[in-house]
Amino acid sequence: MSEYTLGGYMLKHDRAAAFGGSDGRAYSVAMYVDEEPDVRGLYGAALLFVRWSEGGDRPVGHLETEPIAWGRSPAEAQERLAVLSLYDVKAALEEAISRAPAEW
Repeated sequence: MSEYTLGGYMLKHDRAAAFGGSDGRAYSVAMYVDEEPDVRGLYGAALLFVRWSEGGDRPVGHLETEPIAWGRSPAEAQERLAVLSLYDVKAALEEAISRAPAEW
């Protein structure tokens, strides 16, 4: 898996990928997979963006996407999320920032 994918980056660097958002804040990203399947029998997988304080020393909130990958098992759903390019992950972050409340 390429280090330019979310899963590849995490494997190579043994840490979460991090991005600067258009709001000037730092975010790290994690993969989230539903614990139960939906009515179709599929597990949804989403991105969870942890927003860091201005000093970067503590989390101060989070943003998340709707499910953007699905699988017949949690592992399959996570695999499908892991192959997203870092460019697609950054685009998902920007979309989440654009949907965040103004006081965010």
